Amino acid sequence: MKHFDRPALSAVLAEGIAAMQLDVNPAQQQKLMDYLALMFKWNAVYNLTSLRDPMQMVTHHLLDSLAAVPAFAHARNVLDVGSGGGLPGIVLAIVRPDMKVSMIDTVHKKTAFLTQVKAELELTNVTVYTARVEQLQVSGKFDVITSRAFADLSDFVNWSCHLLADGGRYIALKGVAPKDEQERLPADWTVTGLEPLQVPRLGAERHLVFIERST
Repeated sequence: MKHFDRPALSAVLAEGIAAMQLDVNPAQQQKLMDYLALMFKWNAVYNLTSLRDPMQMVTHHLLDSLAAVPAFAHARNVLDVGSGGGLPGIVLAIVRPDMKVSMIDTVHKKTAFLTQVKAELELTNVTVYTARVEQLQVSGKFDVITSRAFADLSDFVNWSCHLLADGGRYIALKGVAPKDEQERLPADWTVTGLEPLQVPRLGAERHLVFIERST
């Protein structure tokens, strides 16, 4: 399916949310669909994602990011590194309006898209940065820093640890559980949890990797 059949796509999204027993209300589901429509439209020009089929975008992008939402239950101020087209950052911002979500990417056309999504969907809890994460300075540090298929875990931590609040943690969205990456983490950081995710209609491995500073 290469055209945007909103009712069919909405049905698959709703079915996936129900299967994962997530608390996403109808208005938030509509916003997720509005976001998907914007991504589909901009993708023709901006190449935000290699996926061209909107049904694949529902499973590989929306449901994939939604599967991670429960892990952010206690998060209040989140940074999404290498956010690209806004995954998982925009998804988190839509379903957790009480949470502040910052997104950073070096590619200006991607952050222009994120800024457009923020405006059109009226996401008042979103901040967008165009910069390298290792050069970012903020007044309030983040209690969770996340990324989705961004970089080697050691690079991810090394480049952004100056932005993590005391007692904060990383939540990395990965495909396979990366044993070699875990072993390359800087000496004062440790993997505190590894959680396999079940994403409806997605026949591929997905894991969350939790990383905290060693005490």
